Amino acid sequence: MRRYQLLELAGLFLRLGLTAFGGPAAHIAMMRDEVVERRKWLTDSEFLDLLGATNMIPGPNSTEMAIHLGYRHSRLAGLLLAGCCFIVPATFIVIAIAWAYVRFGHMPQVTWVMYGIGPVIIAIVAQALWKLGTTAIKGPLTAILAVLSTLLSLFGWNELGVLALGGVVMAGVKLKQPASVVGVFTTVWTSTTVLAHATRVMVPFSLTRLTLFFLKTGSILFGSGYVLLAFLRADLVERWKWLTDEQLIDAITVGQVTPGPVFTTAAFIGYLLGDWIGAVLATLGIFLPGFIFVVCTQPLIPKLRASPTTSSILDGVVISSLGLMAAVTWDLVNSTLVDAPTVGMAIATTVILFTLQPNSTWLVLAGAVAGWLWHS
Repeated sequence: MRRYQLLELAGLFLRLGLTAFGGPAAHIAMMRDEVVERRKWLTDSEFLDLLGATNMIPGPNSTEMAIHLGYRHSRLAGLLLAGCCFIVPATFIVIAIAWAYVRFGHMPQVTWVMYGIGPVIIAIVAQALWKLGTTAIKGPLTAILAVLSTLLSLFGWNELGVLALGGVVMAGVKLKQPASVVGVFTTVWTSTTVLAHATRVMVPFSLTRLTLFFLKTGSILFGSGYVLLAFLRADLVERWKWLTDEQLIDAITVGQVTPGPVFTTAAFIGYLLGDWIGAVLATLGIFLPGFIFVVCTQPLIPKLRASPTTSSILDGVVISSLGLMAAVTWDLVNSTLVDAPTVGMAIATTVILFTLQPNSTWLVLAGAVAGWLWHS
């Protein structure tokens, strides 16, 4: 029985690692479809608690969500299995593209993939937001907080600041002590600003320094692939001159258009700088902290729920997490629904999801085929 459970877990996250396009919001939506709707491993409330815990720690959100789900399913064995199965397929794909990039000197033409997949991803995320929102939003205050979090994210607020605000607002309502919670918020905001703008000295390239750099990145970075771009550019391009702007943009693009975690960008950069050894070390560096953070925080989730104060903070973080997902969805809409065919595919996929409720993986593959047929 135990072996069957582990095989099922491995099969699920291997498949997601090969088919989960569209970034963390889309990945989390697909995971919810699998573990809440289809397999009934968790309720929506339990899934939201894991989502809130994931957003409270640095690192790649969708990967850490996979690790959380693996731990809840099969403890440490499940944690390692789910995380590795989600990361490894995408890493091999990215390294293969990096090999072609180094050999031929340009990016493969993959625009048709995202042309067809993008509208499907919009519909999948929208469905997940609707269902998670109906569970998490329990009154006017939480609805206002969700809208505020979305707007702040759209106007450029740091993700950690948005999450901290959600936790502080809900704690303030519970404690009825607005002054103290504003102080907590200011402390969190100041700390993250210091971390984000800490100065670094120029250093020559080595595999050890490459590994340490990505360990640091995985340990302190909050946010999406676009935040990752800004963070990597400051060190790898501007200060250390290890990469050019064009190489870095190509690396981020590969992470965005391939399935699985966006942070597999690290494998592409590692291959450019240090061949396959550099790719492996960079990948280990950026993802290892996530495994450690999940191991440390997973046992704390029930304790957070047991305390009225920390439960309120977690509720606020959960609501703000949905706001961040909504902001990402809006960005995806603006960049993905660019003409009548993409709008039509998004509408058709939404209708199919809410009526027939098929497995989202098949919809993603259908979108890729549709994009290929349209461009050919």
